[in-house]
Amino acid sequence: MKTGWLIGGGALALCSSIVWAQSAPADLLPPGFDQPSPSPSPTPRQSPATPSATPTATPGADGVNRTPGEIVQPLPDRSDGGPTPSADGFDLANLPTLEELERMSTDELDELLGLKPKFDIPPAAQRSMAQAGLLAPAEGGMPAGSLGRQPSALVRAALAGMTGPVVSRWGHILLRRALASRLAAPDGMDPAEFATLRVRALNAMGEHAVARALVQDIDTANYSPELTDAAIDAYIGTADIVGACPAVRLAQSGRDTPQWQMLAGICAAYAGEETRAQNDLRRLQSRGEGEAIDILFAQRFAGAAGTGRRAVTIEWDGVEDLTPWRFALANALGEPVPEGLTEDLGANLLKSAALTPALAPAERVDAADLAAQSGLYSANAMVDLYSQIYAAGGDDSDAYRRASRLREAYVGADPAARFAAIRDLWNDAGETAYGRKVLTAYAAARLPASDALDSDAGELIASMLTAGLDRDAMRWSGVVEEGSLGWALLALAAPGHASAISDGELDSFVDADQSAGQRKSRMLVAGLAGLDRAGSDEIGEYSRRLSMSLGGQTRWTRMISAAADVENPALVAILAGLGMQGDSWERMTPRHLYHIVSALRRVGLEAEARMIAAEAVARA
Repeated sequence: MKTGWLIGGGALALCSSIVWAQSAPADLLPPGFDQPSPSPSPTPRQSPATPSATPTATPGADGVNRTPGEIVQPLPDRSDGGPTPSADGFDLANLPTLEELERMSTDELDELLGLKPKFDIPPAAQRSMAQAGLLAPAEGGMPAGSLGRQPSALVRAALAGMTGPVVSRWGHILLRRALASRLAAPDGMDPAEFATLRVRALNAMGEHAVARALVQDIDTANYSPELTDAAIDAYIGTADIVGACPAVRLAQSGRDTPQWQMLAGICAAYAGEETRAQNDLRRLQSRGEGEAIDILFAQRFAGAAGTGRRAVTIEWDGVEDLTPWRFALANALGEPVPEGLTEDLGANLLKSAALTPALAPAERVDAADLAAQSGLYSANAMVDLYSQIYAAGGDDSDAYRRASRLREAYVGADPAARFAAIRDLWNDAGETAYGRKVLTAYAAARLPASDALDSDAGELIASMLTAGLDRDAMRWSGVVEEGSLGWALLALAAPGHASAISDGELDSFVDADQSAGQRKSRMLVAGLAGLDRAGSDEIGEYSRRLSMSLGGQTRWTRMISAAADVENPALVAILAGLGMQGDSWERMTPRHLYHIVSALRRVGLEAEARMIAAEAVARA
């Protein structure tokens, strides 16, 4: 997938302006709660009149005796030739023809006859849409009212622009935290639309599990058609087919695709309507709608819900594409996918494979490096995965060999042996080498800071910083040589108020920089400027020397700077994620890094700013 920068002319709504003064938190109590109005005097109850006698029937105008109080509904006058409604209110003139009835699915018939299940959530159990999300501020989430008074057009444009992955691991982690926070929708934006935009962004990042959890925090009765579609994508991304059934059976959707009809059939089967489900799926197959293998998957999945034991054989002959639907159904059913279809999996399916618990650890390990590099896997998750592979027993696979080397990296007889194991894990990583540094983060932190490893200190420090182990990394400050990679990473990652970098230290690093186009030096200068750890004279001097500019205004730079001015961390995190959209680290520029790091530092997210700056130098 090729995605470019999404910060150009159409990415942000210039007609919007950021709120420059955040108002006090809104009072959530209903009006009059603090000063309740006096209760009205109770109305005296009327004693029922005691009937003195049995009601007497009196003749009406038509000569028929009627009891007082009896109401007779007059017959409708159809002298105008209008349609005659049936007794239950159906307009008989609009009934479908027999041909149309034959083409209808069971769901469509239910809707026509008013038999579709209705929402039945007791009022006390209904959840408010005022704030939706997973992380409260006390749990690490952003303040709930962060976006409440911001222009809805700006928030809409920023979230809608997130159509792909984030190039930075730490940027991904920060954006996921912001999108998963329990937030109120901006003024003027429907809460369902706000949730839809967040779920779509999470799906585009590969965070299907988080997206699924977000939609599950919202009552299905409140789903819009767009939110239903985004929820279905999240459920398919996690191979949770049955989990999608409440949305499929109860929510409204504009979908009328074969995939939607197959989902409807599956959900009918798991609702106890197996015969109905199989009839719907056979009807879909006979009409030639949808690919044959997709319908076979749906029939097999639906058949597992009943007692018919109907055998369905999955035929892969002629299948050239492995779509998310096929991948999800195959994983959920334990159906092996031919090797020819798994050799060139796209990044999205690889990330799904890494996070699918239905797959064995050995089947997920090849995608784990990409997941770790992208921010989907933590260092702990990587170690857990390889621990399961090691515990499963020895074999000749590459995965087991790596698991054995990881164990040696922790329990080796001496630091030299442990570092040799770490280096072996780095050397065979290929394009996902940064993901292997995530794997070895805690093993690297266990090594003593020693002059014997000073030449490899930079890579060890980079590995530690993938897990945020900045204090462990700082133990190497007395070992690293001035102007080395290790020195540069510590200059950016040092917690607290770090001393300013001198001109001579920068000069040593730039002179020794062998990276293509001296990208490491460019990222270092941009990171130091954003963290305010170098003087303006030094920044200007080395910007000219490296033929780069941190100035220049765009719509995006003005917006993220304005969001930082009003100290809004949630909006800064979202705009930072927008600025880091892309399919490779080469998409990151020093100017964007400077504005992102600077804005994050100014809103109190300095830890994230330091990690992003250090990652930029390590990966450049």
